[in-house]
Amino acid sequence: MKKSLLLSAIFMISTAAFSQKKPADVLKKLDQQTLKYSEIAQEIWRLAEMGYQEKQSSALLQQTLSEAGFTIQTGVADIPTAFIAEYGTEGPVIAILGEYDALPGLSQKAIPSKESAGAKAGHACGHHLFGTASTAAAIAVKEWLVVNNKEGRIRFYGTPAEEGGSGKVYMVRAGLFNDVDIALHWHPGAKNSASAGAALANKSAKFRFYGVSAHAAAAPQMGRSALDGVEAMNHMVNMMREHVLEDARIHYVITDGGKAPNVVPDFAEVYYYARHNKRDVVMDIFDRIEAAAQGAALGTGTRMDYEIIGGTHELLPNLTLQKMVHEKLSQVGGVNYNEKELAFANEIAKTLGQEKADVSVAQEIAPYKSTAKAGGSTDVGDVSFAVPTVGFGTATWVPGTAAHSWQAVAAGGTGIGNKGMMVAAKTLSLSAIELFSNPKLIMAAKKEHQEKTGANFKYIPLIGDRAPALDYRN
Repeated sequence: MKKSLLLSAIFMISTAAFSQKKPADVLKKLDQQTLKYSEIAQEIWRLAEMGYQEKQSSALLQQTLSEAGFTIQTGVADIPTAFIAEYGTEGPVIAILGEYDALPGLSQKAIPSKESAGAKAGHACGHHLFGTASTAAAIAVKEWLVVNNKEGRIRFYGTPAEEGGSGKVYMVRAGLFNDVDIALHWHPGAKNSASAGAALANKSAKFRFYGVSAHAAAAPQMGRSALDGVEAMNHMVNMMREHVLEDARIHYVITDGGKAPNVVPDFAEVYYYARHNKRDVVMDIFDRIEAAAQGAALGTGTRMDYEIIGGTHELLPNLTLQKMVHEKLSQVGGVNYNEKELAFANEIAKTLGQEKADVSVAQEIAPYKSTAKAGGSTDVGDVSFAVPTVGFGTATWVPGTAAHSWQAVAAGGTGIGNKGMMVAAKTLSLSAIELFSNPKLIMAAKKEHQEKTGANFKYIPLIGDRAPALDYRN
């Protein structure tokens, strides 16, 4: 952390040194702070800490916000790496979400060819950029409030373990968003877009089978294979795929199948996800998966239990906010590569089956659309049911890059990632300033949110009452 302390000390610029009465002044100052925030993001990229293990990444963002005058609450929702940073005591509460967890098994150097950096994980979803841009925006908006003597509270939510750990769900369940008026978020990507987003509801669990070990050749009749239980379960679930809705998704990985072929495994584990764009469908599918696991245990003479790991709602769009954010992203504009970045992008493009990178995608803002097709899941979905929520994406990766790929890790460790990150910081800042300046917009967004959730809506987390799965990456 010594390097991080030094970075913050070197690049810290006081509010008094720079007047920010207009939004354009905010953008100008963010430009001047590009190096500061790029250094922070790349430190988190290097750390590459997985869900609920992000001790140093969380601490670095906390330190940055604390030095900027924010009050910090640590360990919120019984999660050591979760925190809330806030400035202000009166007026509307605008929240900005920030993530910082990495993905296992995706270590990669910041070069345009596949080569591991020798780490356990990598930022293949760009959360090092996510958390840093959101931090930059929160600080910029705080300084705008101060200079303009404006009433309002800007609140940064440090949200760990988005990748399968459902960190935000525990924070919503704990009531940490109850007094929030609007929540803003963004995500790294391969283009600049502020169209309405979509995400699948998701429920995940680890199913564990317990059998009896024995010599697989000399005394197989004495054994009961836990791996047989896993395989029987998988077979039944795979047959079930024919009898679920076409747009449902079920996927799994065997995390423990035994240690040696000549030993009947007395323990085996399989990790399942069930997804759909409606949480009720997900809950039904999950119940059927659980029934398959119980049947597999019965049929193989083993014992089964399971642990819920994550569960998220689908994403609830708010078009009132979405249109405003699209305008702000369009005002900021896209990303322009320098000569070195262009050469890097062209090399990455070749690994994606392209002759060269389509840089126009990074330079431009995608046309606004009021609908979207969901591909993945995010715990932002639960936030969106608790409070009007809006997000967008920026070009932090070479156009054509898929999330959760080595190409995403590589670009995220270069100036390409940093530039897209600053586009996000500026867009978040302008959006929050607009909300603080326009109370009617907040009221309209709340009205739309209430109409979509319904007057009788009651939030029920898909994780139930379990404690945070702090060891799910172990």
